[in-house]
Amino acid sequence: MYVKIHRSEKHFMVAVCDRELVGRHLKNETCEITVNASFYLGEEADEETVMSLLCEATTANIIGKKAIDCAFKCGIVDPSAVIYFGDVPHAIYFTL
Repeated sequence: MYVKIHRSEKHFMVAVCDRELVGRHLKNETCEITVNASFYLGEEADEETVMSLLCEATTANIIGKKAIDCAFKCGIVDPSAVIYFGDVPHAIYFTL
């Protein structure tokens, strides 16, 4: 997986995607998404690192089966909140 951290004064945003998705354009019945390298392509990370960063995040953008599985395991995404582009899951997490 790739993980990229986007920081601002108030937020710690983590973008996570499965490696094979970088650069792909995905569509479903209602929307579409491009997995842009400029947003997602940061460091390669293992499951433990991704989960640790997701648990710290105030906001996260997560795409791909492995990435979403990490979000499920650390409890920040409910399966009912996931949308699919074909068989590719995507979720956005944020805290208020």
